[in-house]
Amino acid sequence: MARKKVKLEWIVNDSARRATFKKRKKGLMKKVSELSTLCDVKACLIVYGPNEPEAEVWPSVPDAMRVLTKLKKMPEMEQSKKMMNQEGFMRQRIMKLQEQLRKQDRENRELETILLMYQGLAGRSLHTVTIEDMTSLAWLIEMKVNKVQERIEHSKGEIASKMVEGMKEEKKKVEGPSNIKEKISLEVAMEELQRQEWFTEIMNPHDLMICGNEVVQPYIDHNNPWLDAYFP
Repeated sequence: MARKKVKLEWIVNDSARRATFKKRKKGLMKKVSELSTLCDVKACLIVYGPNEPEAEVWPSVPDAMRVLTKLKKMPEMEQSKKMMNQEGFMRQRIMKLQEQLRKQDRENRELETILLMYQGLAGRSLHTVTIEDMTSLAWLIEMKVNKVQERIEHSKGEIASKMVEGMKEEKKKVEGPSNIKEKISLEVAMEELQRQEWFTEIMNPHDLMICGNEVVQPYIDHNNPWLDAYFP
């Protein structure tokens, strides 16, 4: 179960305030002890209670005096660099709340302008609208129109890109890979060449020809100097 957010304001009830002080002081001392042990840093804690005659010091008075002495020896600018008192804390808190208020005001203003736009589209007369509301409405409508135009241009680009990719795929299907085309052309040329009678005779010169019951050697013209090198 999530812990309820604590409201940072003075606790009016005396008993509740004392119980909170005791509980938070114990937790604060535990955190300082953990920080000193885990990170090996020199730290001390001095707490002045509202109804206590003496301040409570951690870890001890001598150790706290050594830490404070080291702090005092530092330059003044270095001492106050990360130091914050109650006034500084409250100023920081106020600035943070003011920024949250400005952010919430902008969000409310935008929601009111959107509501006014929808009411105008539904038929509401805008003659009674103030000049500030009309200015905000014009700015909102212009922003919406620009977003629509950007969306249209983006969609056009996606459609054009898909069409180009589709045309490339269709072209690949029709033409086919270039190496396949070259292979098919070479096979067709070889088949056509093998159909010619003279190509078969040259490539198979020692084949025997059968005429009836006689075996006849193929005729070779030795007077042709081009054939002598192959058929001695």
